[in-house]
Amino acid sequence: MRIAVYPGSFDPITNGHVDVLRRAVAAFDRVVVAVLVNPRKATVDPADERVETIRASIAETLGEDRDRIEVVAFDGLTVDLCRRIGARWLIRGLRAVADFEAELQMAHMNRKMAPEVDTVFFMTALEHAYLSSSLVREIARFGGDVAPLVPTAVLARLTAGGPGVTGRRPAED
Repeated sequence: MRIAVYPGSFDPITNGHVDVLRRAVAAFDRVVVAVLVNPRKATVDPADERVETIRASIAETLGEDRDRIEVVAFDGLTVDLCRRIGARWLIRGLRAVADFEAELQMAHMNRKMAPEVDTVFFMTALEHAYLSSSLVREIARFGGDVAPLVPTAVLARLTAGGPGVTGRRPAED
């Protein structure tokens, strides 16, 4: 069985992440979305909430392919997770040349630590090339419309307790 791991903080998962995941599940028998628990990195939502939001997003967007996707939280080295679950591939998304340098360095280091694990890069679709979790968080924080950028499950989480369904500020009377 061809098992791949798609690691990240996914804070939050975006339509760009979902696009990479959709293509990864077409290439592998099973994809494990690995949500990083990193105490040094401040995240908006704790890992267990991000896992639940990702599961809801997958159910909403990936149809029958969702049965071949597992979502787990993990800490430590990604290659150690790969070894534990028998994954031979790491999935990474690339948006631009700037991403490539850091991703290449990480891929080489992972290969040095775990020669049996290879990194596979998927270019993001053109319509998602500008998209990042940090931009989504910032737009939502200022009341901007993030609906076109994230799955509905994420939209609900970002706007819970906030102004309006789409993150927009309500009009004043």
